[in-house]
Amino acid sequence: LQAYERRFPTCPLIPMFVASDTVNEHKSEDGAIHVIERRCKLDIDAPRLLKKIAGVDYVYFVQKNSLNRRERTLHIEAYNETFSNRVIINEHCSYTVHPDNEDWTCFQQSASLDVISFFGFESRVERIAMRQYTNNIEKGSEIMEYYLRQLKREGITFVPRWTPPVACKSESSTSHPRRPASPAVNIPESATEEGLNNKEILNTSSSPSEPTAGTPDDKLDADYIKRYLGDLTPMQESCLIRLRQWLQETHKGKIPKDEHILRFLRARDFNIDKAREILCQSLTWRKQHQVDYILDTWNPPQVLQDYYAGGWHHHDKDGRPLYVLRLGQMDTKGLVRALGEEALLRYVLSINEEGLRRCEENTKVFGRPISSWTCLVDLEGLNMRHLWRPGVKALLRIIEVVEANYPETLGRLLILRAPRVFPVLWTLVSPFIDDNTRKKFLIYAGNDYQGPGGLLDYIDKEIIPDFLGGECMCEVPEGGLVPKSLYRTAEELENEDIKLWTETIYQSASVFKGAPHEVLIQIVDASSVITWDFDVCKGDIVFNIFHSKRAPQPPKKDSLGAHSITSPGGNNVQLIDKVWQLGRDYSMVESPLICKEGESVQGSHVTRWPGFYILQWKFHSMPACATTNLPRVDDVLASLQVSSHKCKVMYYTEVIGSEDFR
Repeated sequence: LQAYERRFPTCPLIPMFVASDTVNEHKSEDGAIHVIERRCKLDIDAPRLLKKIAGVDYVYFVQKNSLNRRERTLHIEAYNETFSNRVIINEHCSYTVHPDNEDWTCFQQSASLDVISFFGFESRVERIAMRQYTNNIEKGSEIMEYYLRQLKREGITFVPRWTPPVACKSESSTSHPRRPASPAVNIPESATEEGLNNKEILNTSSSPSEPTAGTPDDKLDADYIKRYLGDLTPMQESCLIRLRQWLQETHKGKIPKDEHILRFLRARDFNIDKAREILCQSLTWRKQHQVDYILDTWNPPQVLQDYYAGGWHHHDKDGRPLYVLRLGQMDTKGLVRALGEEALLRYVLSINEEGLRRCEENTKVFGRPISSWTCLVDLEGLNMRHLWRPGVKALLRIIEVVEANYPETLGRLLILRAPRVFPVLWTLVSPFIDDNTRKKFLIYAGNDYQGPGGLLDYIDKEIIPDFLGGECMCEVPEGGLVPKSLYRTAEELENEDIKLWTETIYQSASVFKGAPHEVLIQIVDASSVITWDFDVCKGDIVFNIFHSKRAPQPPKKDSLGAHSITSPGGNNVQLIDKVWQLGRDYSMVESPLICKEGESVQGSHVTRWPGFYILQWKFHSMPACATTNLPRVDDVLASLQVSSHKCKVMYYTEVIGSEDFR
């Protein structure tokens, strides 16, 4: 808070903040409450023509800061004084203490903008205001760090917490219950020396998420972290809590365990925005292809069981599950010709799912967090046959899918007996492998793995496989050539690939500005229940349910041919005719539901009348002249960076004939 106060009366790091004057100030007798109101002079970065038309060079805002040292909160309110009858801007920020860790500060910020009229430049003013607001948010962390370093240079490394004066102590303790007094808090040197950004210092969530089933109640418990998650810095703990809470608020379905969320955070160096993006994409992918159930519902073809030369084999010295792959002995061409690319991919996915399961088991066995596995790849026998183009293409596709959905699961990759042809294969596949993953590769040519720094440094002698000179019998299939009698035609493989790809109860649809996607459901019995489950994969949408007594015209595909869908099942269908009028030809039976990108929505509707019901997913855009709530930085950035008027949803609907369902 001392660092924050140094921004006034003016701040050199905010060029647009020219000056400020105190217009009102109040302090309570015990010093706990301090309310100060300032009139701030701003030089807005706007075109000179617009300033000339408006007749002003500067705009003025009123800012009210309410500091409560007893409750340890700071609330900031701001509104525009200039043009208040034409433009209404309100902003609210709050600094509070984290409810479960009083050494952490929670920060929340929201704002609203309403451009009523502005000489015909309403949209331009809105863009300018949004740009200025976004720039201020992005500069916030830099400014806070600057003043923290300034305090440190002056020798101020801690600030004693407020305690009531002796005369007021008994009175305040009864009327204002507060937390037990605790020692002064050091300003972390890492925050000042390493320049952590604002998202890392301040927790933007107001409270931790509710405990997930099957995990300890206190997610901040040090023993739980050490036992199941490993060493985490306070910043990393904060990132985990915030991302998990966001998932619980938006994804009503299955929430991944903390260990899995951490993998995505680590893969993006604990950048919450980037980790959230890839995690949401992965959750949607898992749901669409039922990956959570692959070990229980999918049986690998016998060809894979006989000729896929890979399998699990004990664990390495760190307790990681060990997977052995005899790639040099495997007939990749024969497997692709006999099974197709999709079956191979599904088998690799089942291997990764088994790896996650084994990591959980080993965590319990060894009493420490184990979140990745070790892969041992024997290249003895690798030759030009393995560089067959369709085989390499299948390998690259597998790498791409695994990299996207199983980050930070490979702890170490030991490549043994690499032949001369290996550099050719490495040149083809290495660009598709993440830099962090590549650092975990150890490559040995010939028999180098038997010397110092070789296999014995990572695997106990007792479990080195027999085919590598060890004494442990390895039950991994030896591979060999797949009989050509098992080969299938290109047409058969193509049909099988489509079947595997579309083997899901969910459908994909694209939603464009001006072209919603609509699904028709005919109801015969009025007591039926329409249920839905959908994920918003891209963009923001509005979900509506309509009823009509008459059937709409046969669905017509969207004519926007440029908006092609890459995955099977992706489409855009409109049912409501342009001449239909709401209230005459059809009626709305549920209130519109605005759904943000990344949200998972489930719901149901008990039908009151027979007839035709239409589920509609419509493109949502913020109106130019309406109040816009901006609870997160992401929303501000998204509103400024809309480069496409395309949304994507993945949905499933079902009709249940029971009015008791709800």
